[in-house]
Amino acid sequence: MTELLSLSGRALPLLREWVVSDPGCGVARALWTLATGDRLDDNALKEQLAIAHRDARAVGEREASLVHGVFLHTHRQYRMTADHLVAHFARWPTDEQAGLMLDAFSSCEDITYRAHGEALVERQAALAGPENWPWTSWLAATRAEQGRARQAHALAEQALALHPRSGVAAHALAHAEHELGSGHAGVEFLDQWLAVDPQSLQVRHLSWHAALQSIACGDFTDARRRADEALPRADVGMRAATNWRLLLVGQAPANRSDPQHVRELLAAPGGTAEIFHTFNLALALAVEASTEDLEALARRAAADERPDFREVLAPVVRALAQITAGRPGAAVDLLTGLGGQVQRIGGVRVEREIIQDTLARALVDTGDHTRAADLLHHRTTTRHHHTYEDLLLTETARTADATIADAITGVTGVTGVTGVTG
Repeated sequence: MTELLSLSGRALPLLREWVVSDPGCGVARALWTLATGDRLDDNALKEQLAIAHRDARAVGEREASLVHGVFLHTHRQYRMTADHLVAHFARWPTDEQAGLMLDAFSSCEDITYRAHGEALVERQAALAGPENWPWTSWLAATRAEQGRARQAHALAEQALALHPRSGVAAHALAHAEHELGSGHAGVEFLDQWLAVDPQSLQVRHLSWHAALQSIACGDFTDARRRADEALPRADVGMRAATNWRLLLVGQAPANRSDPQHVRELLAAPGGTAEIFHTFNLALALAVEASTEDLEALARRAAADERPDFREVLAPVVRALAQITAGRPGAAVDLLTGLGGQVQRIGGVRVEREIIQDTLARALVDTGDHTRAADLLHHRTTTRHHHTYEDLLLTETARTADATIADAITGVTGVTGVTGVTG
């Protein structure tokens, strides 16, 4: 359990050994299914969890409740999972095994549920006490998402002092250091932490954080290297988020995704099931300046029965299309009108920040430097390294009259706005 709570590279082999050595342990089987469920088809998933629930019921109510939560979570019933966790923690406070499913609250794509999840973590961490490293780690992550970077940083360091291999604390520290603009210091910490366990369950994600810190301090070559070494073809979202940031400041991107692959992901069953995943695919299309694809996706989102898709995702995707078509003024109107509703796009602060980046670049491209500077004021005045933000606010990311669309064309080899030749 220590290895699993740490998100260690040893966690999955140890879980497998636990299930093999004690096949009648319902909790072991459930946790193994929670960790590997995305590799199972529906029938295999239900079969494993039915066995786990039967065996867990023979042990006790807590174990059965835990397995039921895993069933809901692995079937992507995130609201039901969140509701179940509230009841579970009311009966079994500070249950660390149940804490492995806390992401259900943010996965609901509902800011109300997100707030409920934050409050739950605060209560459980207080009950567990400051010497409990898993709950201190989860509280650090919560504070980071709330924008309380210094508190998150202190809590993450506290958790790491208690247990240096806490993956949740390392991740929370990466978020806090992004908010503080730690730059090279943040990169060095992540490199040292990952070197101890290069098979960590979050090695790719933490490598992406390191790439963002390199972008923050202007080391774009290092950012591209990290993206290309750590992010495989399947990591369309993190790769697109890296490359779009690079393009916004006129820098060449790392290796890009295949536009046809992105189209296939969108067309696949469940391709637009989650709003944040769909947003990431839109970013990938923006990197390729695939304006027609973006316009089609915006129309699809606007016709969606889900309010978040219609009211938030559609204008964001439409704004990306306007930017790739060289119409930053229209993008400014679309993004400015969203205001705080951007939270409904999902993801976390570090990920949603790219929408603000896009608006800042569009404002500069329309000549509204004052509004752009005001938009990023909190970042340029609180972050130690903010070369990236400075470049966002620079009138000429590439040439005296270049817009972001010109920059994309210049560095990707786009001919027109619908295909890539480079």
